[in-house]
Amino acid sequence: MVNWKSRKTGDILLLLNGLVLMVLVNLFSADFFFRIDMTEEKRYSIKEQTKDVLSDLDETVYVEVYLEGDLNAGFRRFRKAIAETLEEFRIYSDNKVKFSFIDPSAAKGTKAQSEFMADLAAKGIQPKNVIENQNGQRIEKLIFPGAIVSYGTAERGVMLLKGNKARTAEEEINQSIEGIEFELVNAIYNLTSLDRKRIGLVTGHGELTGARAAAFHNTIAEVYDVTDVDLLSDDLSGIDAIVIAKPTGPFTETEKYKLDQFIVKGGRALMLIDRLEASMDSAAADGYFAFPYNLGLDDLLFKYGVRINNDLIQDQNSGVYPIVTGNQGSRPQVQLMPWPFFPLINRYADHPVTRNLDAVVTRFVSSIDTVKAEGVVKTPLMFTSQYSRTLTAPVSVSLNEMRRNLDKSAFNESFVPVAYLLEGQFTSLFKNRFLPDSVDGKSFVEQGQPSKIIVVADGDMVRNEVNPRTGQAQALGYDPFTNYTFANEDLLRNMLAYLTDENGLISTRNKEVKIRPLDRNKIADEKTKWQLINLLLPLIVLAAFGMARAVIRKRKYTRA
Repeated sequence: MVNWKSRKTGDILLLLNGLVLMVLVNLFSADFFFRIDMTEEKRYSIKEQTKDVLSDLDETVYVEVYLEGDLNAGFRRFRKAIAETLEEFRIYSDNKVKFSFIDPSAAKGTKAQSEFMADLAAKGIQPKNVIENQNGQRIEKLIFPGAIVSYGTAERGVMLLKGNKARTAEEEINQSIEGIEFELVNAIYNLTSLDRKRIGLVTGHGELTGARAAAFHNTIAEVYDVTDVDLLSDDLSGIDAIVIAKPTGPFTETEKYKLDQFIVKGGRALMLIDRLEASMDSAAADGYFAFPYNLGLDDLLFKYGVRINNDLIQDQNSGVYPIVTGNQGSRPQVQLMPWPFFPLINRYADHPVTRNLDAVVTRFVSSIDTVKAEGVVKTPLMFTSQYSRTLTAPVSVSLNEMRRNLDKSAFNESFVPVAYLLEGQFTSLFKNRFLPDSVDGKSFVEQGQPSKIIVVADGDMVRNEVNPRTGQAQALGYDPFTNYTFANEDLLRNMLAYLTDENGLISTRNKEVKIRPLDRNKIADEKTKWQLINLLLPLIVLAAFGMARAVIRKRKYTRA
C-alpha cells in the first residue's frame, strides 16, 4: 500500500516529474531549434543570408584553419572567434560544415615544413611575421592566419587576417574578427554555387588588357565567368555586370546607347576611368602637361549623377617612386621619394564595400562631384587624406618636382571623394533625345529597373606590375619599391560582389565587434584597492554567513 502522504513518496514523484519535464523540453527543443545571443552587438549571431547558404549545402564542406600552435594573446582570441563562427556554421548546416585547426610548424623536418608553408602561400594564405618580446628576448614567429575551404574536388584558400594595417595590432585583429563570417561563407558560396555570374570586360577603347591587367582578370575569373565585350556587336542580355577599365579612346553614340540601356534595364557597371592622360613614362620628360581624355562619357555620367573633374589630386599621404638624387663616382644614387600624384587611400565610407579595408594605392586620380539625378542615391566610398589638393588641367606632371620641397600649406583640401556608388532607377541619357541612327528604338526604355553603378576616378586601380625578369604579372596592388601589397584586389572583389550579390552576402561585412579596453591609468591607481576587495570580501561574506547560520541554529534549538 502506497502512502501518498509520506515525504519519501512525494520526493520520488517530484523527481519523476522533473525527469518527464526534462524529456519534454528536449523533445520540444529538437523540433523548435533556437539560439539566444545576449551580446550588445550580436557578435555570436550569423546573418540570415549566411544561414540560407549553409542550409542549402548538398555535400560536406571541410575547412582547415592554419592558426594553431604557440600563439600570442591576440591571435588566440582570433583563433577562438574563428572556432566560434565555424561552430555556428556547423550547427546551421546540419553538420555539413566540418572544421579542424592545423599547426603548419608541426610538420616533421625543416624541409617538410618549408614545402608545406610554400604550398599554403601558393594557395593564397600568406604568412605573417609576428615579433614579440619574451623575457627581454626578441622572438619572431611565422603564422598563417588563413584557411583552406574544400567542397568535393574543389578548394579555395581564404586569408582571414584582413584588417587595416595602419591601426594597432589589436584593432587589426578585431577588424579581422568582424570579417570572418563573410570571408568563410563567401568562399563556401563560390565553391558550391552552380550559378556563376557573368562579367563583361568592355573592349575597343584602349582599355587596360594583357599582362598589365592579368592579375585583375585572374582574380575575378576565380569567382565569375569573364568575357570580353564589344559594345557595337555583342549582346549584353546575358551579362550581369560590365567593367570599363581605363579606357583611352572615345565611345561612339551607339556604344553609349547600348551601355545606357544595359544600365537602365537593371545591368550593373563598374567604371574605372582616368580623366586626364598622365603616366610615369610621360612624367620622366620635362615640360609634360596632362590634358583630359576625350572619352565621350561625360554626359552619360552626368545624367547618372556624378562628374569626374578635369583635375589631378596630389596628396601628402602618397606612394613612393625611385629617383636619381646624385652620383657617387660613376654610380647614380637612387632614393625612394614620396610622389604626391600616387595618393594612398585609407579613408572610407562605413559601407560593406570598404569596411575594414587596408590602404589602397591610386595613380593619377581625379576628384568627383555629384549632380542632381532623380531617383539615384549617391554614396561616396573613398576619400583622400586631410592633406591633399586638386590641380586643374592642364597639370604639370614631372619627376623633377620630387626634388623640390613642396609647400605643405598648399595641401589645404581634406577628404576629397574619388569613388562613388550610385543606386536607384536611372533615367536614360537618350530620354527626349534623338536615338543614334544605327539602333532599333523599339526596345528603348527611358527608366527601368533598379540598378547599381560604381564610378572610380582612377583607371590604374586594376593595373598590376609585371616582373621584368619573368614577365609574369605580380599581385594586384603590389608595390615593387616597398614590397608592400595594398588592398586593391580586396577592394575590387568587394565592389563586384556588391554589384552582383543578389542574396546579400556582402552585408555580412557590416558585422561589428566592439573593443572594450580597460583604463590602464585607472588600473594602476586602483590596483591595490581591488586586490584587497577580491581577497577580503569573500572571506568577510563567508564569515558573516557562518555567524548568521550559527545564531539561527542556536535560536532554533534553544526554543525547542
